[in-house]
Amino acid sequence: MSAARPGPTLPAVILRTDRLTLRAFTESDVDGVLRAMTDPETRRWIPLPEPGRTYTRADAEHWCLVQAPEARVTGDGQQWAAVETATGAFVGAFGLVHTRWRARLTEVGYWTVPEARRRGLATEAVVAVSRWALFDRRFERVELKAATGNTASRRVAVRSGFAFEGVERNAMPLHVGRTDLAVYSLIPADLV
Repeated sequence: MSAARPGPTLPAVILRTDRLTLRAFTESDVDGVLRAMTDPETRRWIPLPEPGRTYTRADAEHWCLVQAPEARVTGDGQQWAAVETATGAFVGAFGLVHTRWRARLTEVGYWTVPEARRRGLATEAVVAVSRWALFDRRFERVELKAATGNTASRRVAVRSGFAFEGVERNAMPLHVGRTDLAVYSLIPADLV
């Protein structure tokens, strides 16, 4: 017996912003994924591949070639590799995760390579992804959750138009310890 799918397959789409192209992950993204996921600041807040385990090249390959495409096909969400349109430089991963189809709710998640930080690129991509979810896919709610101490990610939420709702206490494991999560949301009425 096969596992039940959480929802329909999302369409394979390319999103474009002023400076970015968000497209499917390919083998050419492996080095960028590995660079981002082995960066100390990324590891501080994102416990991948699992808490306490070192991220390897094999993990990056698996993400690009299996996990990211699988999310779309299983209906869990959608993952995009973001690249700067002008240069083709890999910026990071942006996607929809933990999609709950009956509730028409999904969560936006992201991470970037160190050299893409503090340039407004994460905000630009989060805006594109969340608006695509709300307008093109007709979701009723997009959530964004960030560790309460991750001020950079929390700024992205605010700059992207998300409303702060509260804190989920002790909600996520890290590589060391656990963290509370600040919860933000965006709904269609926020954008009219």
